[in-house]
Amino acid sequence: MAEIKCKYTPKDIAGKLALSFLHNPLTALLAVFILAVGYLSLEIMPREEDPQIAISGGAIIVPMPGASPKEIENVIVKPLEEKIREISGVEYIYGMAMENVGIVNVQYYIGENREISNLKLYDKVMQNMDQLPKNAMQPLVKPFDIDIDIPILTFAFYKKDPNLSDAELFKIVKDIQYRFNRIKNVSKTELKGAHKRQFNILVDLNKLKGYHISMGQIMKAVQSVALQVPEVKNRTKDNKIVIFGVPNAIESIEDVKNIMVANYMGSPIYVKDIAKVEDGVDIQNFKSAKIWTKDIKKDIEQYTLTIAKLKGTNAVFVANDVLAELENLKPMLEEKGVGYVLTRDYGKRANDAVNELVRHLLITILIIAVMLIFFLGWKEAVIVTFTVPAILAITLFIAYITGQTINRITLFAFLLSLGLLVDAAIIVIENIHRHLHEHDAAYKDMDTIMVEATDEIGAPTNVATLAIILTMVPMAFVGGMMGEFMKPIPYNVPVALIASLVIAYIFTPYLARRMLKKPHFHHHKHHFQKENRLPEECSIEEGDKK
Repeated sequence: MAEIKCKYTPKDIAGKLALSFLHNPLTALLAVFILAVGYLSLEIMPREEDPQIAISGGAIIVPMPGASPKEIENVIVKPLEEKIREISGVEYIYGMAMENVGIVNVQYYIGENREISNLKLYDKVMQNMDQLPKNAMQPLVKPFDIDIDIPILTFAFYKKDPNLSDAELFKIVKDIQYRFNRIKNVSKTELKGAHKRQFNILVDLNKLKGYHISMGQIMKAVQSVALQVPEVKNRTKDNKIVIFGVPNAIESIEDVKNIMVANYMGSPIYVKDIAKVEDGVDIQNFKSAKIWTKDIKKDIEQYTLTIAKLKGTNAVFVANDVLAELENLKPMLEEKGVGYVLTRDYGKRANDAVNELVRHLLITILIIAVMLIFFLGWKEAVIVTFTVPAILAITLFIAYITGQTINRITLFAFLLSLGLLVDAAIIVIENIHRHLHEHDAAYKDMDTIMVEATDEIGAPTNVATLAIILTMVPMAFVGGMMGEFMKPIPYNVPVALIASLVIAYIFTPYLARRMLKKPHFHHHKHHFQKENRLPEECSIEEGDKK
């Protein structure tokens, strides 16, 4: 009996990819590599709950002592506004004229490079310094830091020991803030509701009046000794340096008490004679915060310490590093009588959000696999199911190397494209299934069926996928806050769709060749021999036809 061989020459990129990788020994290694880099990308990619949007801009503050708001508006605010409009990329300009000072706030279009925008703003102000009035002071250009002002962790520190003073609590929390500032990728820390240590002079007005002393005299007396006396350096004849230094005159309550304010009837009047001096906190600062917890069950004063991260870094890793440092400080805090409550953990929320959406991805993949079992068969379902994590792995890797982060919008893009990802693989496996069950499959070898079935659907599948990609591309050109917020969708969905084509054309035929078999076609073979017919791509390699 003659042996019949059929050779098919692919015409589309789909068939060419299938033919190239069908028996390539590196195909299996490529699959393992893709899944590995995807898993690593998922683990090491920076995680955030929401995308960190850069808002660039700044404030120009120009003091002008003695000027009225109308003068400030005419000679500072309006000229600055005119010059700032010459800068490209400026969206809004807000000018404010007040007593003694003019402020111009500048906001660039969202998406503008923050560093370059700050440099342009500073450069424009410095170029026009000569146009400011002579009695105007040096302008202060203060950039906005919106992208690093949002804290990922906030702690409320409070006194567990009632004997602990506010000044001591401030010193302890300030030291903790300094330690957190040294942690890698921590960008900014702020202490809110805190009261700094200071010496308070509580003046007795009756005594003040009795000695005929004014408040101004007390202020001048304190200021005269509170200033830091500079060191004086000199050289001796034998070329040695001698340094004279005077320590700060105020170091304790007694130093403040013994400051001489005036001379009354031949006798010196000291601060202790007209006022009470205490070592306390800045009582003029009325900003404070309180906390109530289930353990304490009452309102108590607390200091809030906030920690922000650098843009593009992993909120989970930074939060864990900060919490680990605080855990090391826990024995010291217990000893000092300081308690704390973690009031915000952005890292945990970001990690939980990412893990929750990853679980939803896995559930969706499982639902797709179960559905395909009923429509195509369990082997076909396994083949299609493999392509989904492979496609997501490629998309995650591309997102990682392009500097993106995993956040709820990125994962929403994956969920959005998940239903589209399996289209190419389902189309390929369904066409392979159909070719395996056709009459002429009896005299075609498996390789020819795999390549021909994949090549046959290549062109229409490519066009359909391209059409879907083109519907996503316009989203990349949406401006403003919404455009920046939704940018991961037009960035990741087209990548995922292109990856789905490549994965479907390479691995679907490769797996189908090893998992699927042709059904028994004895009747069709006999019919072929009786009718003496051959398809164009088939030939008899041995013997003669009967």
